[in-house]
Amino acid sequence: MAPRPPGRSVVEEMPRGPVAPVVPTGGLGVRCSGVVHLYRTFEGHDVVALSGVDLVIRPGERVAFLGPSGSGKSTLLTLLGGIQKPSAGRIFLGDHEISRMPEPELAALRSRRVSTMLQGATRNLLPYATARQNVAFARLALTRAERREAVPERDLLARVGLDGVADQVVTTLSGGQRQRLALACAVACGPQLLLADEPTSQLSHADRDAVVALLHDLGDELGTTVVVVTHAPEVAETFPRTVTMKGGRVGSEGHAGAEYVVVGAEGVVHLPTHLAEEWPAGTLVRIEPEDVDRLVVSRGAARPAGDPAAGDPAALGVAAAEPDGVDR
Repeated sequence: MAPRPPGRSVVEEMPRGPVAPVVPTGGLGVRCSGVVHLYRTFEGHDVVALSGVDLVIRPGERVAFLGPSGSGKSTLLTLLGGIQKPSAGRIFLGDHEISRMPEPELAALRSRRVSTMLQGATRNLLPYATARQNVAFARLALTRAERREAVPERDLLARVGLDGVADQVVTTLSGGQRQRLALACAVACGPQLLLADEPTSQLSHADRDAVVALLHDLGDELGTTVVVVTHAPEVAETFPRTVTMKGGRVGSEGHAGAEYVVVGAEGVVHLPTHLAEEWPAGTLVRIEPEDVDRLVVSRGAARPAGDPAAGDPAALGVAAAEPDGVDR
């Protein structure tokens, strides 16, 4: 796994123990096929948030979603969690197609196998309840027998460094403490899929590193599939796989430190960010195969409206992804 950020000692000083209180069940795989999502603005205009997303996440994978604001990454996360349904396309969690699942069945799946942390810790918590009561509330989906066998609330809170504030009301906790409490609640039922939207936003470096390490510990100890949305490169680089969203599509993926563009429907390819900034819309591009695994991309001239073609051709070698088991 990629190196974790500085500050690991913050987590290691916490008591060690299981992240979640139930028997490990392994991760839940995710598959999106042609997912489209539209929403309507207050002015009555339809906006395309996702435009034909194809994506496979294997059981137990840890993936970070990246991309500028408005690229569709948070929307995709809510669709994977069954909070919204796509306008078109299909989404599978394991063998279950949640995009067409009746609401009662979807609610049961969400309560037992999928946890979604929304952006902003307080959106995931009962503000006037104590930390211990919040964890107990998160376990209501468990049977009585499962709750009896579960790790006590205080022990789970100790695992995230909150045993000293177990009986404090949420409104009295710091931002970092609330975020760690939200994570404790998210894993209280031992989910097979954990979805977290900006779980480290507005945290100190120490709290950020603690939350990131706990997310990875969850994957290590339970095999849970973990998907996070983040704007922070230092958080994303701790994940073995990154998915960068651009314009409502999957634009590129990172694997083990290498970045690959993703060929979308009808051969659509998003240029890497540095090239997109250097080559404006209207630039003529020539693509020629050099060998079986390599293409040469040659820039011709940019031709914005009213401006004559200009610029000398420049060549850039781009290595295509070799067959290595990476889902594309």
